[in-house]
Amino acid sequence: MKLVSAIVRPNRLEVVKEKLSEHGFHGLTVTDVQGAGRQRGHTEVYRGHEYKVDLVQKVKIEVAVPSESVNGVVEAIAEAARTGPEGKIGDGKVFVTNIEDVVRIRTGERGAAAI
Repeated sequence: MKLVSAIVRPNRLEVVKEKLSEHGFHGLTVTDVQGAGRQRGHTEVYRGHEYKVDLVQKVKIEVAVPSESVNGVVEAIAEAARTGPEGKIGDGKVFVTNIEDVVRIRTGERGAAAI
C-alpha cells in the first residue's frame, strides 16, 4: 500500500478530483496548506501599501492506494494538476510513501481491505 500526497494549486482541485474519480479512486483527504518553493511567493498591494507574500496558498490531496495502482494515480494527478501543455512553476509536487498498515475503525478491517 502507498500514500500518494500531492501539493497542487487550489484552482486545480476539482480537475484532480474528477480525474481520480475516472480512475476509480473516490476516497481522498484534502487540506488547505501554505508553502514556499521555486515560486517564492509574490508581492501584493493592499490599501496603498506593498507587502510580500512569502507563503503561497496550495491544496494537499492524500490518497491511499494499492501498490500496483500507484503509477496510474500519480500520472492522473500530474496530468490534472499541470497548467498548460508544459506546466508552470508552482504547479506542485507529488510524493509517494509506504503505508505500513491501515485499520478501518468502524469494522476493524486491516490492510488493503481497509482502503
